[in-house]
Amino acid sequence: MLDSLSIKKNNTGLLPAVFLDRDGTVNRQVEYLSEPEQLELISGASQGIKMLRDAGFRIIVVTNQSGVARGFFDEERVNNINSTLAQMLEDKGAIVDAWYYCPHHPSAGHGKYRMDCSCRKPAPGMVEQACREYGLDMSASFMVGDTLSDMKLAWNCGMRAVLVKTGHGTDELCRMESGLISRLDHVADNLLDAAKWICSKRAGSD
Repeated sequence: MLDSLSIKKNNTGLLPAVFLDRDGTVNRQVEYLSEPEQLELISGASQGIKMLRDAGFRIIVVTNQSGVARGFFDEERVNNINSTLAQMLEDKGAIVDAWYYCPHHPSAGHGKYRMDCSCRKPAPGMVEQACREYGLDMSASFMVGDTLSDMKLAWNCGMRAVLVKTGHGTDELCRMESGLISRLDHVADNLLDAAKWICSKRAGSD
């Protein structure tokens, strides 16, 4: 539960949030991560989350998990991994307020999970759901991730976009055209570095 003393609502009564990608941003990138034993926190991740939460941000994880659609693992496994990761972070004093995932893919996989959905990043569905359920202000929020898809999600939702160099981040940055790079609000070494920049923007109301 978010400490009420740390909440700083804006004049609309809505809360600012930092939306985080999961794999490659919070925990070490593993393709189609399917076992809790594969989880390893990226250096600085827990400190960054704690810093952001102490500054009054809701912390929301939004992750694409097309491994469900592809039949690599089921939704119960995703929830189990999220719960394990949440506990790993909590053990270090870092609390995530909510976890959202998209199990779909538009062309791969089978059954009900093979669909062109509104929740797979960079579509805004997960962010919109979180904003409804937690009373969040997109315009005062940030998206932190290691892929262009994460950055497009930020732009689609009117949030500030912060690319981290962990996970796929460095490779993505090398592949990005200069026009896209110029749209990034910040490029950070890791989540802790991103948190420091976000908190400086909040403090300066810039």
